[in-house]
Amino acid sequence: MSFVAARGLSLLSKSVARSCTRTLKSSPPIQAWKVGKVNHIAIAVPDLEKATSLYRDVLGARVSDQQPLPDHGVNTVFVELGDTKIELLNPLGDKSPIQNFLDKNKAGGMHHICIEVDNIKEAMKDLKSRNIRCLTEDAKIGAHGKLVVFLHPKDCNGVLLELEEA
Repeated sequence: MSFVAARGLSLLSKSVARSCTRTLKSSPPIQAWKVGKVNHIAIAVPDLEKATSLYRDVLGARVSDQQPLPDHGVNTVFVELGDTKIELLNPLGDKSPIQNFLDKNKAGGMHHICIEVDNIKEAMKDLKSRNIRCLTEDAKIGAHGKLVVFLHPKDCNGVLLELEEA
């Protein structure tokens, strides 16, 4: 191989190496947590019994018993649909965030989407570093007995997201 060809090959390999290094530097860092599947879609309803009846008696879905969650200000019923669920939400107490939602949406409507994560504390720390606000400082125990946290809808394309530790 001539000197010119060898020099050209050397410059080319250095260029490829620089390019690969740039690509690696711009790749996102490896996260200490992973996102999972959609756990449930939550619907705020003004009449929990009527909504439960629709899913159970009309559509034939399996539904849970009503469960009060005082820490979250809601009564919940879960509708099982294969590998996902719908959560029916109804206000519990005067300061319920669901009552605020129903005051603005009299007929009810979609309230939030719940996504599973494998490590909620790491997810919260990472999301905070990316300027995604959590609505509470700490995760709380949710309807499934697992830690949950809600993310600010203004930081999530207008959607209230709930993270649940799987």
